[in-house]
Amino acid sequence: MSHGIQQDVTTVKAKRTIRNLRWWVLVLFLLGVTVNYITRNSLGILAPELKTSLGITTEQYSWIVGAFQLAYTLFQPVCGWLIDVIGLKLGFLVCAGVWAVVCIMHAGAGSWLQLAILRFFMGGAEAAATPANAKTIGEWFPKKERPVAAGWAGVGFSIGAMLAPPIIYFAHASFGWQGAFMFTGVLALLWVLLWWLFYHNPEQHPNLSKDELAFIKQDNEPPAVRLPFFTALKTVSKNKRFYGIAIPAFMAEPAWAVLSFWVPLYLASERGMDLKQIAMFAWLPFLAADLGSVASGYLTKVYTRWFGCTRTNSIVASSVTGAFLMISLALVAITKDPYITIALISVGGFGHQIISCMLSALVVDSFDKGQMATVNGMRGSAAWIASFLFSLLIGVTADKIGYNPLFIAMGFFDLIGAVFLVSFIAERRAKRA
Repeated sequence: MSHGIQQDVTTVKAKRTIRNLRWWVLVLFLLGVTVNYITRNSLGILAPELKTSLGITTEQYSWIVGAFQLAYTLFQPVCGWLIDVIGLKLGFLVCAGVWAVVCIMHAGAGSWLQLAILRFFMGGAEAAATPANAKTIGEWFPKKERPVAAGWAGVGFSIGAMLAPPIIYFAHASFGWQGAFMFTGVLALLWVLLWWLFYHNPEQHPNLSKDELAFIKQDNEPPAVRLPFFTALKTVSKNKRFYGIAIPAFMAEPAWAVLSFWVPLYLASERGMDLKQIAMFAWLPFLAADLGSVASGYLTKVYTRWFGCTRTNSIVASSVTGAFLMISLALVAITKDPYITIALISVGGFGHQIISCMLSALVVDSFDKGQMATVNGMRGSAAWIASFLFSLLIGVTADKIGYNPLFIAMGFFDLIGAVFLVSFIAERRAKRA
């Protein structure tokens, strides 16, 4: 009798569903990427003190940043392939656990070389975020919702960077720079636990209704095909559309690298701000980036409804809009007011995140589910090659020629990328007979 009652209770629990669960899953992923960027940007916020405390030169700091970027570049395709093969839940869990532990280990660093080694391992693990982004959207959303979902997912990439300055400042004030690294690492470990407890694939999620599962699967996409690593890379490399995504990503990423790793140091050295002032203002470009992320998906709807663009062309048009907004970074070179500087950089953050989210949307729009994480990882590698090289360039030139020429270059990089985006991705109208 009691066994039968228990069985009935279990059945009721199994049938309990959550409305619009796909958006709650996206919130869980967004929270993880937010923590990812808090741990990542801790270095940039603490850079002025680390340079003083550990006797680090600007060039040595560029190598610390470069170590992270190099690992991020090399491991994005590997992490993407791993997630495609072993699944999003386990793949992202392993990578997040590694970056959390390595972040805590930063507290023991005593030289720039030790920091560089730690940042390399952290970059390799954090490289999972970009391919996991595409995988989450591809698994949980039908094609018609993916541009909007990509926009909201992109919020995590910038809200973490936005929250990093005040969080790191208060952690630093309470525990010192070592404690700030440990605090953010513990935050990451807490999210790993949440991911393990609450994430499941759509087909296996106990709280997903049959109707919502059918809605997610409405495009009848073929089951994911798992390919060996080098076979997957070769297959993607033969697709022209990949280069229409990868080249714009290459041109776009230097600006984001500057926002993430160099703006705090720029505000300190060129604008005379202390750590408290940096904490007060350095988050504003990332708030603008959050708004750009959210706006990007809805901007595609504007191009579709007002101008009759196809889904693909509306995504391309939104990205091109972001490229024109990036010109604001070039104007940083002609102003001396620190507050106008922050405003111009913020416009650039808004524009960049439109581009970034739309490139992710193009990945999930253009490739099947078995390739999405791999392709987004390869896109990320293309982007971070540029990020790595640009950081090294800043390291050897900033003290000699200043930052202005670099801001001017960043203002126009994305317009070059837009040319390739339009050439390789945009759909042409059929010629009339």
